[in-house]
Amino acid sequence: MKWNFTRRDFLATSAKGVGIAILSNGLVACTVEDDIERYNLVEIDSQFKHGVASGDPTQSAVIIWTRLSPEQENTSGNDVIRVAWEVALDESFNQLVTTGETLTSASKDFTVKVDAIGLEANTRYYYRFTAREQVSMTGTTKTLPVGRVEQVKLAVFSCANYPAGHFNVYDLAAQQDDIDAVLHLGDYIYEYSRDGYASNNADALNRQVLPAGELLTLEDYRLRYGQYRSDAKLHGLHRKVPFITVWDDHEVANDTWKDGAENHNEDEGDFEVRKMAALQAYFEWLPIRPWFEGNNLEIYRSFQFGDLLDLHMLDTRVLARDKQLNHADYFFPNNDFIHNGLPERFDEIKFRGDAMNSDRTLLGKPQLSWLQNKLETSSSRWQLLGQQVLMGKMHLSASVVNKHLSFVQFAKMKKLVELEVRKQANDTTLKRRELAYLKLNQYKLTEEKKALIKMPSIPYNLDAWDGYAYEREEILATAKASNSNLVVIAGDTHNAWASDLKDEQGDAVGVEFATSSVSSPGMEYYLQIAEVLQSEVQDAVVGLVEGLRYANLRDRGFMTLTFTEDRVRTDWRYVNTVLSGDYFEDTDKNYSVFCNHDEHQIIPV
Repeated sequence: MKWNFTRRDFLATSAKGVGIAILSNGLVACTVEDDIERYNLVEIDSQFKHGVASGDPTQSAVIIWTRLSPEQENTSGNDVIRVAWEVALDESFNQLVTTGETLTSASKDFTVKVDAIGLEANTRYYYRFTAREQVSMTGTTKTLPVGRVEQVKLAVFSCANYPAGHFNVYDLAAQQDDIDAVLHLGDYIYEYSRDGYASNNADALNRQVLPAGELLTLEDYRLRYGQYRSDAKLHGLHRKVPFITVWDDHEVANDTWKDGAENHNEDEGDFEVRKMAALQAYFEWLPIRPWFEGNNLEIYRSFQFGDLLDLHMLDTRVLARDKQLNHADYFFPNNDFIHNGLPERFDEIKFRGDAMNSDRTLLGKPQLSWLQNKLETSSSRWQLLGQQVLMGKMHLSASVVNKHLSFVQFAKMKKLVELEVRKQANDTTLKRRELAYLKLNQYKLTEEKKALIKMPSIPYNLDAWDGYAYEREEILATAKASNSNLVVIAGDTHNAWASDLKDEQGDAVGVEFATSSVSSPGMEYYLQIAEVLQSEVQDAVVGLVEGLRYANLRDRGFMTLTFTEDRVRTDWRYVNTVLSGDYFEDTDKNYSVFCNHDEHQIIPV
């Protein structure tokens, strides 16, 4: 049978990174003069207020981006503006590599995206744009390497909420000179209105969002992106390093799934219309290469850093995710409370059946099959999954999940119960101080508290992979069978984590590192954790969650991953504040770990 491989197929497979040379995807207007005949070319002054950016590098191409702000605001929908672009080997643009012209208009929100092709691998380039007499700032970018590679360093970000604080974290990263690429794992913007989430300090910080209302239309999302990209600290990082991005939920609405979202109501219109408007704005404003021009839905794709690292960027949010499970559906009143002291019971059998249901999906079968094929056929030293939500098991006592006990209360009560059990068993290894501690706190061991300690361990966050356990096991099984050196990175939670990844059989398969947020508040906000209790709470959480090796539940920051042949090192870096534009790196909070090749175990530096 003859395989009819169309240009559309070619572009789609190229964008997904299957090893075929990248084409321009229609992003470069090679026939500008022909296009002008179909439009009304206007010669008006424009400014480059939103900086420049680059992204989705390959070994021979990179997307370069900018946006024009026409001084004539009443341009018609048929008006187009001519924009020239240059890519060079030097900052003075004496060694030009590729140049061209393209058109932009209101239909693209005056954004400009060019797929600069024909570049050399592992090479730094300078680029800029020109419209009439206006010249943009100069950006720098870098193509991916081929062949043998000794080191790759990536910076990882997530969750930047404009009204919650200044983007100092982006600025800190921009001061680094050895980052090969930025990975942004989503929540690049937030959709809330001015009275929405984490806006308490917006007035004092002069960071009230635009528009004032919740984002519902294409124009709403475009305006919010424009506000974010006007932030000097954000476009300072964009102009320096190529970005590789995926979305999370807030690029559309909180807790998005394929057919809805927690933050979408019936009176807000058709969710599908809202979603596609949000995704269109995302592709307009981010330097991301579509599978083919006009496809704003499919975003998963791969990047190969020579023989050292394969990066697979996943969509765990918009494309195929089934609706999240709800804890409330598995708790029921306990009619035997008097005898066992439990406030409610948890239906573990029903929950496990739903979480392990092979028909429930996070990735969708096409994306899952694509990823499994990538893992099975790769010859690179490391496999990195760039995605949104925690893959590591975050199982806690139901008494903590339902807030009958805090993390610290549970940890202390569990310790007392364990000491009492050892005493009753005449454990001769009990130390005198342990017995004294038990005697001093014996009064706390009520039957009700003991019952709370005995409640089952359940997933803390059903929006993460814990709510989609079947597909997690499929991925881990594939990684184990193919002997992948699997590293997973995540964002979403606004906190930093490091976990050993084990499958249902208890076998070590990989490791996971999660980044803190750029500005969105974390558990210190939700649980009202005082700063003086930060270390105690973090130690309690790490002690309670099997496989968890590190947590920071308070500080804003980013992380870097440095891959070499023998190990991957992860460094979390934090700023002292986001409530002022003046900040410093809080080196006392910084933390580093590494994982050796083939060991699947996190080790503190």
